[in-house]
Amino acid sequence: MVHPLIGIHAFLGEAGIIAFLWVFIELLNPVSSRVKRAKLAALLGVIFLFLSWFTGGFYYVKYYGTNVKPIIKEGPQPWAHGIFMETKEHIFLFLPFLSLLTYSLIKKYEKQILHNNNIKKAILTLSVLIIVIGALITVMGYIISTGARTALETLG
Repeated sequence: MVHPLIGIHAFLGEAGIIAFLWVFIELLNPVSSRVKRAKLAALLGVIFLFLSWFTGGFYYVKYYGTNVKPIIKEGPQPWAHGIFMETKEHIFLFLPFLSLLTYSLIKKYEKQILHNNNIKKAILTLSVLIIVIGALITVMGYIISTGARTALETLG
């Protein structure tokens, strides 16, 4: 049976990605009201990504490492853990901090974003980076889940 923390972890991570898509869209053509909405979206993204980080970490320590990981490693797709989980674990560490950096830049340069293209481009670039990394991590999570399901079907 799938543990509920997996769903919570995935939902929070995807909500964080969507929040930074919102940031990106708001700052494509910034005006004062859009910058304020981008700041709110970035704050929500930070909260969602940190909560996803904590729920995923708790799940990994309490359940995945002792129950799921051995099943995947004994199943027909051990690389689902060996490659994708190991990669996901290390790359995901960047997301909460990239999101915090993005929020901090919006907050600090809220007035300058309207007139300074370099600040706007930096924030847009960080937002895209968060979105792309988050999407890749989502795909990795799907591959890991597939590895677990396949192992359970094979091992019976």
